[in-house]
Amino acid sequence: MKKRNVVLSMLLAICLVATFGFSAWGGEVIKIGVIGPMQFTQGEGHWNGATLAAEEINAKGGVQVGDKNLPIVLIKVDSNEFVSLPDATNAVELATSRYKVNYLVGGFRTEAVLVMQDIAMDNKTIFIGCGAAHPKLCGKVKADYDRYKYWFRVTPINSRFLVKVDFILLGMVAKIMAKQLNIPKIKVAIVAEKAVWCDPIVGIAEKNLPKMGMEVVGVWRPSPVATDVTAELSAIQSSGAHIVFTSFSSSVGITFAKQWGELKVPAAAVGINVEAQKDGFWAATSGKGNYTLTINTYGRVKITDQTIDFFDKYRKKFKEAPNYTAGTYDAVYILAEAITKAGSLNPDKLVPVIEKTDRTGASGRIVFDQTHDVTWGPGYVTSVGTQWQNGKNMVVWPYNWKGLTYEGAVPYLLPPWVVSHYKK
Repeated sequence: MKKRNVVLSMLLAICLVATFGFSAWGGEVIKIGVIGPMQFTQGEGHWNGATLAAEEINAKGGVQVGDKNLPIVLIKVDSNEFVSLPDATNAVELATSRYKVNYLVGGFRTEAVLVMQDIAMDNKTIFIGCGAAHPKLCGKVKADYDRYKYWFRVTPINSRFLVKVDFILLGMVAKIMAKQLNIPKIKVAIVAEKAVWCDPIVGIAEKNLPKMGMEVVGVWRPSPVATDVTAELSAIQSSGAHIVFTSFSSSVGITFAKQWGELKVPAAAVGINVEAQKDGFWAATSGKGNYTLTINTYGRVKITDQTIDFFDKYRKKFKEAPNYTAGTYDAVYILAEAITKAGSLNPDKLVPVIEKTDRTGASGRIVFDQTHDVTWGPGYVTSVGTQWQNGKNMVVWPYNWKGLTYEGAVPYLLPPWVVSHYKK
C-alpha cells in the first residue's frame, strides 16, 4: 500500500499559474485540481485549457473573494484512467484528501469519472466535468440532488445530444451522397470503440437509422487503443457500406482514419473522432485522414465573440488547436466568477451561484439545466462539425442548419475516391 501511494503521489504535480511570484500573494490560494489522462492528448487538453484560464485570471489580479484577491493554483492530477481504474480512483482520493483541492475540473472516461464523481461528492468537492459524455453522470443530480449537487458538466454535450448532432451530420452527408452519387438507399456501418459512453450511441443508431431510411450493415466495436483495424475495415468494405458512422474518443481514432485513407475504403467517415479534433491528427495519419468528419467543440469560426480569440490564444501558446477537453478553460472561469459573486470558497454557497451561470464562453452560451448539464441547441452550445480538407480542419456544420451558419464555415466535401468509386 505504501509503495502504491508513492507511485500515485507521482501522478500529481503542483503548479502555480501566476504572472507574479507566490510570495507576492501571501499564503492563501484557490486550489483547482485538473484531473485527466495526462499522458494522452485528452489530459493535455484538460491541463492546457485550465492553464490558459488561470494565467489570464491571475494576470488580472487573481480571484476576488470578499475584500481580498487570491491566486489560482492548479494541481495536475494524472488519472491514468485509460490504463487503470484503480489509479484514477486513488488519484482523485489523493487530490481531495492529501492535497485538499478546493475544486476539480476534467475527467474523461465515463467508467473512471463515475467513480471519481462519488469520491468528490463524499468530500463535497465541486467537480466540473470536461470530458465524459454519459447522461448518467448528470442523471445522478436529479436522482439525489443533496449528494450530487456539486457535479456540473461543461463539455462535451451529453451522449444523447451527441447522438443528435451525429445524426444531423450523418443526415447531411447521406443527403449529399444520395444527390451527388445517385444512391437510392444509404448503407451505414457503425464503428464505435468498446467503451461505456458509446453504448447509448450504438443502441440509438441501430434503432433509428432504419427509420431514417438507411440500412445498418453491421456494428464493429474495436478497442479504444487498437493499433490495427484493417480486419474491421475490410469487413466494412465487403458490406457495401456508403458511410462509416464513428464513435472514437481514444487513439483508435488515428488508427482507423489512417488505415481508412490508406485502403481508400469507399465510404465516408462521419461521427465522433476526438483525435481528429487536434492539429496533430494530420501528421499522425500522414495525411491519410483527409476528409474525416467529426463532431468538435471548437473551430476557428465565430461561435461566440470569444471563440476565435480563445482559439488563437490556445494555438499560439500550445502550438495546436484545442480539443473538447480544453473546456476546462470555461470551467475555471465559471468557478472564478462564482467565487467572486458568492464572496466565498464554500461549495454550498457556490452551487446555487453556478446553477445560475449564463456565460458567453468559447464553445457557446453556457447555461446549466436542472441536472447541471450544459444546455444544447441554437443560441446555447451546439458543438460543430469539422472536416479535414487538404491539411486544414474546417468547420462544415452548422451550415444553414435551422437558419444557423457560423461565420467562417464552409461546405462539406465527399472524399474523391468515394466519388470516383460510385461514378465508375
